[in-house]
Amino acid sequence: MIRLDGSMGEGGGQVLRTSLSLAMVTGQGFVIERIRAGREKPGLKRQHLAAVQAAAQLCSATVEGAELGSLRLAFRPGPVTPGDYRFAISTAGSAMLVLQTVLPALWQANAPSSVELVGGTHNPLAPSFDFLEHAFSPVVRTMGAPLQLTMRLAGFFPAGGGQVRAEVAPATWQALDRLQADAPPIVHARILTSQIPSHVAQRERTVLCQRLRIAADAVRILDRCSPGPGNALVVVLARQGGGEVVTALGERGVPAEDVAHRAADEVEELRAADVPVGPHLADQLLLPMALAGGGVFRTVEPTLHTTTNAEVIGRFLPVRFDVREDRSGDRKTWVIEARRA
Repeated sequence: MIRLDGSMGEGGGQVLRTSLSLAMVTGQGFVIERIRAGREKPGLKRQHLAAVQAAAQLCSATVEGAELGSLRLAFRPGPVTPGDYRFAISTAGSAMLVLQTVLPALWQANAPSSVELVGGTHNPLAPSFDFLEHAFSPVVRTMGAPLQLTMRLAGFFPAGGGQVRAEVAPATWQALDRLQADAPPIVHARILTSQIPSHVAQRERTVLCQRLRIAADAVRILDRCSPGPGNALVVVLARQGGGEVVTALGERGVPAEDVAHRAADEVEELRAADVPVGPHLADQLLLPMALAGGGVFRTVEPTLHTTTNAEVIGRFLPVRFDVREDRSGDRKTWVIEARRA
């Protein structure tokens, strides 16, 4: 059994989710203690418990400590069984985080699978559906990992209730190589709304067009059916084979202009950095690179989230991540390379 300290690094739910993914992939059990000790309210929340339950269902695992608020979990996996699965995350927990937990195991399975998820599609502090669709999925497909996503119903915080379907097939892994950025990214945006006044999206579009110097027709306003009200501003920086996605969520009492400025600030930082992999995607690509047995990309300064993920992966797989600063160009960038240990 691999023993893990849930307070390591950034001390959040990623330590648990990556451990679940790799336990299923490798067949190695683990015990994690002090779960989410770095958070204000430590222990398993509903969306973390949903990830544990989903992983256990995929591989008929034996689990101890799968309770709300639990600080310790023991997980002993069995063989992964491909098939058609449905997972519901109560409240507005992120369905996207649960999906990311089970994807690596399904890519390693011996037959295609489908996953239906009910829960949040646009949550604070979690990748949005649009991030997976426009940033993550295109890159992993170039690495030989099939993934097709469909959002049938948006699930905004706090109501949740979104519906997403994922089609997954066994991967034929290829190493990633994204050291050089191609032409500048093509920037376009979509503003998703549900049960809120139309002028909110119009004001957000005005700010985005002014700040990012893009035409009005590059910003689509889409009214989405959803169980509750919500607003998500999604900016896609499209590059060949994938790019980066910036998501800003509307909040009650926060002016629409502030939401749009927050998104524009992040987009301008990414434009200035001019790297092929942004900070959000950098974290998400580590596990696919490890499964592929290697790869390399250029990015901005890695977050603690990224370095923590690399540390957890190294506990399960014979892969070493080399993270190095590169000052050879006009801008200071970082290179992350995965190699077999």
